[in-house]
Amino acid sequence: MTIDWVCKHHTDLGKEQLYAILQLRAQVFVVEQKCAYQDVDGQDLEGDTCHLMAWDGDRLVAYLRLLDPELQGGDVVIGRVVTAPEARGKGLGHELINQALKQAEKRWPEVPIYLSAQSHLQGYYGRYGFVVAGEEFLEDDIPHIGMRRP
Repeated sequence: MTIDWVCKHHTDLGKEQLYAILQLRAQVFVVEQKCAYQDVDGQDLEGDTCHLMAWDGDRLVAYLRLLDPELQGGDVVIGRVVTAPEARGKGLGHELINQALKQAEKRWPEVPIYLSAQSHLQGYYGRYGFVVAGEEFLEDDIPHIGMRRP
């Protein structure tokens, strides 16, 4: 697997890229995780939101979005973190987070980063300097915890 990492401001996304992003998110979050929810939430094309994509040839194999801190109360918010089922177990998730932290620092230097993690992934994100921020909560019947990297 040869991965091309691409991070684009939403205004630079091609329609094929946006389609691939929405298709992967629906495949994993709606179908695989059986969560009927509004994935297209109006934030993908707002402000300075950016989309980090991992491409293996013409296949999108991992993705996350970086929400504009101006619209998120001062923190860069990482969301919609996803790896395609066929690409799991190869360390791609770790590289995705490393790439996200690099992009956030480049675009918004010294701005804290927040994410809403599935609770069982606290240790995973803890490796990257994220600490628990707040109480556990249910999101689509899945326990989550807010985590922040100062």
